[in-house]
Amino acid sequence: MADEVMQHGSVLVVMAHPDDAEFMCAGTIARWTQEGRRVDYVLCTSGDKGTSDPTVSPTVLADIRMREQRAACDVLGVSEIAFLGHEDGILEPTLELRREIVREIRRFRPSIVVCQDPTTRWTAQQYLNHPDHRAAGSATLDSVYPSARDPLVFPDLLAAGLEPHKVEELFIGGTSSPDKWVDIGPTIDVKVEALRRHDSQINNGQRDRDISEFICERARAVAESQSMEFAEAFKYMRLR
Repeated sequence: MADEVMQHGSVLVVMAHPDDAEFMCAGTIARWTQEGRRVDYVLCTSGDKGTSDPTVSPTVLADIRMREQRAACDVLGVSEIAFLGHEDGILEPTLELRREIVREIRRFRPSIVVCQDPTTRWTAQQYLNHPDHRAAGSATLDSVYPSARDPLVFPDLLAAGLEPHKVEELFIGGTSSPDKWVDIGPTIDVKVEALRRHDSQINNGQRDRDISEFICERARAVAESQSMEFAEAFKYMRLR
């Protein structure tokens, strides 16, 4: 299934860290916002451990990364960011995290939710998936179904006026078994510019080459099986 992004309604992107969405799906997000859709973010952590520099305090790093995320969202046209404030590096798919994500789903009421694949432990022979990614993905899927939909789950949210909400579509990124590809040729430059806003992550020794080269190479590899030059890939579900 390739490049069917012309859907209806708003989008909620739920990720573990600042920069996760930009690496995983910023080209798709840019297409959606250019089509006039509203896109909002929920970030489970503020990325307060994401550095190789032991002299930086977690509080300072969190402030830096939240500012970088807001700058990246300005590039992409994202409307609002909700930072849940969990500690980076030790995120768990707890009931409390699920409740917080359900709260945001009921508040934003998206047609589409984008999240990370909780089943991905590694990619090829070069990448171990971050445990926070898996935890965020697991909690988000459990929030989408059944918790956000069912009125008797988390009754305090219902009492606060947050009515149940049924998500229509799921885009699960960072997956080893994609079945939906989005052509990001028209927005690859926007993706690169958004990633450049995460200066603490792409200029701290973790990247040994220009981010544009890195992103374009990866997007070409994803598009290799499709009739596209650059692509992002997802496991896709239309919920009944």
